[in-house]
Amino acid sequence: MLRHTVLILVFASFAALAARAQEAGPIGIAIAEAPEMGGGVCFADNLDKAFACAREQCASEAGADAGCYRVRWCYPAGWSADLFVQNQDGFHFHDYLCGWTDREALEAAIALKCDRERYPYLMECMAVRMWDKDGNTVELE
Repeated sequence: MLRHTVLILVFASFAALAARAQEAGPIGIAIAEAPEMGGGVCFADNLDKAFACAREQCASEAGADAGCYRVRWCYPAGWSADLFVQNQDGFHFHDYLCGWTDREALEAAIALKCDRERYPYLMECMAVRMWDKDGNTVELE
């Protein structure tokens, strides 16, 4: 009986430690958009929670009847950015970079993605939002 109780306590301890480790573990980033109407960005430890939050934000911004589509999921989120991109014909959209190890790597990826010599059809391309690996909004320079 004592052995059974000890085993239960050991398993309960491992379960508690695993739950704490999961809480402190990496987070992912989910992006949902209703084209031309709005969007949502959320961070969570799993895809379902993150997209539910992002779609709720999107519907709040774009209206309940808007089609808020899943656009991007990165896990772990790493350093992430929202880019505004417009081509020479005026077509514009948002592109998202995520999963970068640090700000320097993300900024290098943005520079490459927005390189007008490489992509001469771009009229405009710039980061409009940026997040660190913990999901905090970072000031753009």
